Amino acid sequence: MRVNDKELYVNEILGLLEQEYPQARTTLLYKTPFQLLVAVVLSAQTTDKQVNKITSSLFEEVSGPDDVLSLGITLLKEKIKGAGLYHQKSQQIMETSRLLCEKYDGVVPQNRKELMSLPGVGRKTANVILGTAFDIPALAVDTHVSRVSRRLGLTAGKNVLEIEKDLCRVVPTQKWSSIHHRLINHGRQICQARKPFCEHCLLKLYCKYYTENKELPKI
Repeated sequence: MRVNDKELYVNEILGLLEQEYPQARTTLLYKTPFQLLVAVVLSAQTTDKQVNKITSSLFEEVSGPDDVLSLGITLLKEKIKGAGLYHQKSQQIMETSRLLCEKYDGVVPQNRKELMSLPGVGRKTANVILGTAFDIPALAVDTHVSRVSRRLGLTAGKNVLEIEKDLCRVVPTQKWSSIHHRLINHGRQICQARKPFCEHCLLKLYCKYYTENKELPKI
């Protein structure tokens, strides 16, 4: 399919994703911004399902950073040991909790620079917190967002920052957070890394990857 108008092309993709995933949101369970921060840190190299299994117990005792400090590093490690790299993550969560209590009165900051000053919080995590916990426009780029947006030809970025900038240029600001969740949903369910279900994809006629890789009719 040839689309000359880039804005029309993007809007049609956004519309189809919204139609397919109308309620797309994070699958991580949380009640407070700090709990979301902890859950996102735990989700590195760990599935959301496994994180929710861990936090279902942890969050009965931990609502804010002061609760983590009261818990102590030994017990924290025990509670999150089902997560990948749990030794490292427990140190990051403990140090982040200390900094939040000392510098921010126990409140998770609402700007990217301050969030990224916390141990274990990179740009992606900061953007997730901003967009999901505080409804501040931010577009987090993970492996699913990177893969799907590249295949659709929305970006040719070689790293997450380039991809984020490309997407922020073509996606309306108010849709940054929602497109993050919808691209993740699509990446998990259809546009998988190794064997994408292209024939079942509602975006295949818009997809550069599909156009270049679809099987030609046999003669």
